[in-house]
Amino acid sequence: MQSPHTPEYRAFIKRLVAARRAAKLTQVDVARALAWPQSRVSRMETGDPRVDVIELRQLARVYRRPITYFVPADR
Repeated sequence: MQSPHTPEYRAFIKRLVAARRAAKLTQVDVARALAWPQSRVSRMETGDPRVDVIELRQLARVYRRPITYFVPADR
């Protein structure tokens, strides 16, 4: 079955995972930092559910990245 997500959203998910790895954090580390279940972090990294703007802000803080890293400006 093909992913229902756009190429742009799939690129966002790749940046999300890359930021976590660059921060040398596991999904468990992120879940603990945000008081979320690890399964929530895992599901976000597969695109289901979609990440909302408040969650993105929280993740950006944990990963020490600006939001623009995840959603770059149009060129």
